[in-house]
Amino acid sequence: MIRKPLRPLARILRARETGQDPDVIEAENRAERHAEIQDRARKRAEGRLVFMALGFVAAFGLVGFRMGALAASDPAEPRAQATGAQIISQRADITDRRGRVLATNMLTHSLYAQPNQMVDGKRAADALAKIFPDLDHERLVKDFTDPKRKFLWVKKKLSPEQMQAVHDIGEPGLLFGPREMRLYPNGRIASHILGGSAFGAEGVNSAEVIGTAGVEKAFDGWLRNPANEGAPLTLSIDLTAQSAMEEVLSSGMRRMNAKGAAGILMEIGTGEIVAMASLPDFDPNDRPRPALKGDPSDSPLFNRAVQGQYELGSTFKIFPVAQAMDLKLVNPNTHINSTTPMKIGKYSINDYHNYGPSLSVADIIVKSSNVGTVRIAQMIGVERQKAFLEKLGFFAPTTIEMVEAPTGKPIVPARWPAVTSATVSFGHGLAASPLHLAAAYATLANGGRKVTPTLVHGKKRAAGERVVSEQAASLALAMLREVVKRGTARAGNVEGYEIAGKTGTADKPRPGGGYYDNKVVANFASVFPYDDPKYVLVVTLDEPTGQLGGGESRVAGATAVPVAADVISRLAPILGLRPVGVKPLPDIEAPPKNKVKVAANQ
Repeated sequence: MIRKPLRPLARILRARETGQDPDVIEAENRAERHAEIQDRARKRAEGRLVFMALGFVAAFGLVGFRMGALAASDPAEPRAQATGAQIISQRADITDRRGRVLATNMLTHSLYAQPNQMVDGKRAADALAKIFPDLDHERLVKDFTDPKRKFLWVKKKLSPEQMQAVHDIGEPGLLFGPREMRLYPNGRIASHILGGSAFGAEGVNSAEVIGTAGVEKAFDGWLRNPANEGAPLTLSIDLTAQSAMEEVLSSGMRRMNAKGAAGILMEIGTGEIVAMASLPDFDPNDRPRPALKGDPSDSPLFNRAVQGQYELGSTFKIFPVAQAMDLKLVNPNTHINSTTPMKIGKYSINDYHNYGPSLSVADIIVKSSNVGTVRIAQMIGVERQKAFLEKLGFFAPTTIEMVEAPTGKPIVPARWPAVTSATVSFGHGLAASPLHLAAAYATLANGGRKVTPTLVHGKKRAAGERVVSEQAASLALAMLREVVKRGTARAGNVEGYEIAGKTGTADKPRPGGGYYDNKVVANFASVFPYDDPKYVLVVTLDEPTGQLGGGESRVAGATAVPVAADVISRLAPILGLRPVGVKPLPDIEAPPKNKVKVAANQ
C-alpha cells in the first residue's frame, strides 16, 4: 500500500507562488489519512461483530436442537463403552413348520463378584450358599476373602427370584450383568433334534450363545448371522405330532420293558421329518454332561434314530425282492425253493418255521422266510446287491442337518463273501440307523425314486434318482400290505387306515463278538395310507419284551408293531388323514318342538 504524502511538493510550490499557507495542505492531507484509517477500523469491527453473531446463532441453534432431540427420545441410563471385540448375543428363533416356537431367547442376568470391593466376604459366601445350594461354600469363602482376587463368575444364569435374593444381601461386591440365554419352552419335546446351546465368548454385559448339538450346532452360523435380520429357522417337524409321538413311544417303551426306543415319521414326497424321537431323552434347558464311561448308547444324549447302528433284521428282506423284480428275475407269484436248513459252506441258514419245499415270492415276504430271501439274493449276485444297497443309502451317513449325522455311518462288512451276501439279505451283518431304514422305505413308497431325509421345511429339491422301477416298487408295496393283513405284522392293522409294513427282529451283538441269546432290537417299518402313500413310520425298540400267546416274546410282531399301531392311531388324525370304512356315529337330532311336552305347574 502506497501512502499519500502529507506535503506533496507540487502543491506546496504552487501554494507558495499564489501566497497560500502550505501548512493548510498538510492539515487537509493529515485529516484525510485519519478518516481512511477510521473507516478501515470500523469495517474490521463490523466484520468481527457479524462473525460473533453468526457463531452465537449457530451455537444456540445446536444446543436447542440437541435439547429437542433428548426431549423426544426415550430415557436410558448411560453405559460405559465396552472394550475389546463386540460380542454378538442375538440368536434367531427356531420354529416348527406351523411357526410355533421351539427355541428362543430370554433376557436374564449373570452374577459375578469383585472380592476387592466386598465389605464382608464371608457373610456374602454364607448367604450365597443358602440361595444356591449347588455352590461350593468353602471355595466361595476362600475366593471372597482373597485380597488379590479382583473378579470371578458366581452364576451364569439367574432367575428373577434368585436375583432379588442376591440383591437383598446388600453386598456391593456382588454385581449383575444382563445377557440373553437360550430357552426351550417345550422342555424335553424334540430335545435330540434341537440339541442344545451354551455360552461362548462372555463379557460382563453380554454373552455369545453357541449351539452344542443337533440343529442348534448344525445351523449355528446361520442362527447367529445378523444378515438374516432375525428371521427364524423353520424346521419340518410338527410340534403336535412330535409331542404325540414321544408320549405314545414312551408309553410303549415302558409297556414292552425296553431300555430305549426310536421313532421316525417322514413325508414320502418331500423327505421332511414330521416327528423324530429318541428315548430316553433330556431337557435341553438343562443339558446333561456327556458320559465318559460305559456304553455311549446308554446316555440320554445318544440319538438312537440318527446315531444308532443296528442290524435291522427282516425289514431288509423287501430290498432284494424289489431288486429281483426290477431285474425281471422274479414276480410275486414265482416259487422259490424254501427247503430248510440251507447250507452255505460251513454255515446253516434256517427259518423260524418250516414252510415246506417252496414259497411264492409274495409269501417269502409275508411269512418272512430267511431261506427264500437268500435264494433271491443269490439270483441277484453280490456286486448287484451291493450296488443296490449303496443306491438306497446304506453305505454312507445320512445327510440330515444334524451334527450327529456323520457318527451314524452304517457298519458295512469289509469283505462280502457268499455268506455275507446271504445274511445281509435278511438284515444281519450290516448295521444302519432307523433313519436309513425310513429313507429306504420312503424310496420304495415314492415309486422307486430316492428320498433324502431333511429337517428343513419348504426346501425345494430336485427329484431323486431312480433306484428301482415304479412297477417293482408298487409290487413291493403290495407285498408289505399283505404282511400287515395276514403276516407277521397283523397287530399293525389300524381300523380306518390301511398300513403296509415289515417287521424285523435282530439279535444284539456282544461287544466281544457273537450275539446275546435274550437281547434283540425290534423294528417295524411301515407306510400309510397304502392306497396313497404319504408317510413312512419306523419304530425301533431296544431290548423289548412283549406278551404273545400268554408268554413272553421279543419278536417285533409282539413288541414294535403294537407300539407303531398306537403311534399311527394317535398321529393319523393330527396329520389330517380321515379314516376309511369307519361308520360315523349317528347324529343326535333334537326332537320336534310340537312333540315336546311341557309339564304344568303344580
